Amino acid sequence: MSDLQKYISKRKAIDSDFRENYEDGYQAFKIGALLRQAREASGLTQEEIAEKLHTKKSANE
Repeated sequence: MSDLQKYISKRKAIDSDFRENYEDGYQAFKIGALLRQAREASGLTQEEIAEKLHTKKSANE
């Protein structure tokens, strides 16, 4: 088990909020990472994606 996995296990054991929200947070992170990889692989900027979606660039970079 990696140090990160040990930390997550310990934190889940002592922090009920962390335990209850960890999976949702992790899934949201994975989706964001996949979207960024796809955007970068396509050679588009955040501004270009926003323009194509008729919205504004995210404030979270």
